[in-house]
Amino acid sequence: MDATLQHEIEEAMAENLGNGVRIVATRAVGGGCVNSCEVIKTDGGETFFVKSNAAVADDFFTREAEGLLAIAATGLLRAPKPIVAGGGPRGEDARCPQFLIMEYLESARPCEDFDEKMGRGLAGMHRATAERFGFETDNYIGATEQPNAQHENWPEFFATRRLGHQLDVARRRGYATAELEKGIELLTARLPDLLGGHAPLPSLLHGDLWGGNFMVGPEGEPVLIDPAVYYGDREADLAMTQLFGRFESAFYSAYEETWPLEAGYEERRDIYNLYHLMNHMNLFGLSYMSGVMNIVRRYT
Repeated sequence: MDATLQHEIEEAMAENLGNGVRIVATRAVGGGCVNSCEVIKTDGGETFFVKSNAAVADDFFTREAEGLLAIAATGLLRAPKPIVAGGGPRGEDARCPQFLIMEYLESARPCEDFDEKMGRGLAGMHRATAERFGFETDNYIGATEQPNAQHENWPEFFATRRLGHQLDVARRRGYATAELEKGIELLTARLPDLLGGHAPLPSLLHGDLWGGNFMVGPEGEPVLIDPAVYYGDREADLAMTQLFGRFESAFYSAYEETWPLEAGYEERRDIYNLYHLMNHMNLFGLSYMSGVMNIVRRYT
């Protein structure tokens, strides 16, 4: 761990935990495609998980912490407890990476009914609703900014804050071909009809729910990580669980038993996954363009 980062983490922990803290050991662990991740041990014998990144916005980890707290507040699925987010400039030329310190959860073997607990827990979490679609703050999905200005109308929110925003990002990346521009224009114009017979509640969503964004907790329980929360159609969370390989069948059965999906979900699913495919294209390159265009052509 970089000495400047270690010093900042020690100061942040001392300030928030109310006593002097010194890091005595660090261990790098896998953390996905965006952040550096380490497990740290303090001189008091406590262990924490730290994510850091020098290339993200100053509020990047603050927004992630808000998402973890929102999920945990439902009491339905566990999320790691954030301790403190920090980092930033250090003098005129130096910069400390942004970081997030969280509780460290040792992963165990999954409990016997892990998938059922995950399905029931997610359905219960989706019962946490708001008056409007969106969220109190903008946040991030991966490294991409995710605008969450609130709307009362779901098709309008999804058209402007999801597909329209990803098209804006594609323009900045130089990925917005004439066919993509026209296709998104036609699709967003059709959204009131495509989604019009469906009246979802603004449910609390994880927002980025693929197989890499949950883990097994210390008691074998499901734990949600790396959220991109907002209030939206619960089908958007379910759709992403099927984008890069399905979850276990027991997960879907338990979800349906707890809160059955409405008719037509299969027809709406790929509309919601278009957002994630566009985001992957913008983050990782044009290899995702064919998947994006297949969905655009299907609905236009």
